[in-house]
Amino acid sequence: MNMDVLILGVIQGLTEFLPVSSSGHLALAQIFFGMEMPPLSYDLVLHVATALATLIFFMRDILEIAFEWFGGFVNEEKRRSRGWPTGWAVIVGTVITGAIGIMVKDYAELAAQNSLLVGCGLMFTGVVLIASRFIKSGVGVVNVKDGVFVGLAQCVALMPGISRSGMTIMMGQSIGLDKSQAFRFSFLLSLPAIFGATLLQAMETGGWESFVSSLPAQWYIGAATAFATGLLALVVLKKLVIASKWWGFGVYCFLLGGAAVFTTFLGVW
Repeated sequence: MNMDVLILGVIQGLTEFLPVSSSGHLALAQIFFGMEMPPLSYDLVLHVATALATLIFFMRDILEIAFEWFGGFVNEEKRRSRGWPTGWAVIVGTVITGAIGIMVKDYAELAAQNSLLVGCGLMFTGVVLIASRFIKSGVGVVNVKDGVFVGLAQCVALMPGISRSGMTIMMGQSIGLDKSQAFRFSFLLSLPAIFGATLLQAMETGGWESFVSSLPAQWYIGAATAFATGLLALVVLKKLVIASKWWGFGVYCFLLGGAAVFTTFLGVW
């Protein structure tokens, strides 16, 4: 078996969901260790695998929200359900993320080549996550306003080193959502962003035949691994968020980011 395929699947599955910034880890690995990034086609396969893990994990929520949101167009009672405002919040947050993402895409790609910026991003993530210890759990449910704020938090995470899940869950809690709602909304909002970014990348692969031919041998093993580890990461993160114990990831991110910044200034690498 090609171990690189398996390792990349594990890394994708874990760092895509745990609040440690997969982009930051990959950027530092590339800068400091000269790690070669996987072919674009395989990267797409891994992203689709983790997105499917999210769909499975939140399937009941997604179906309930979709039923209530679509029903709200023909049934006034459905507009008083939780699915109606949640659906609009996801749409608003997605539009904000897409609009800002297009504007900062080139800058974010350049920033990923700068270990100082990536390190600072990881340290920022660390501070935010550590601060989660002092955020009181709210009692609110998702509304359109929450879509604006959490969507903006997701935009901040477009920069390498800044965790998407960390920023969005923390923003949700800060504006009054309870821990479970903040966790759920964070990942519901991630789905359009992941599938949208994947679709844009897929357009750059040059057609189906080119896509398939560029996949590494036994790519399906990496995809299955990314799916399984992604589900595991979601289960673990949900338990930690609800128990208010996920701040430990912040210590890790702060130390890793600090090491990257220190090494950059020291100039010994």
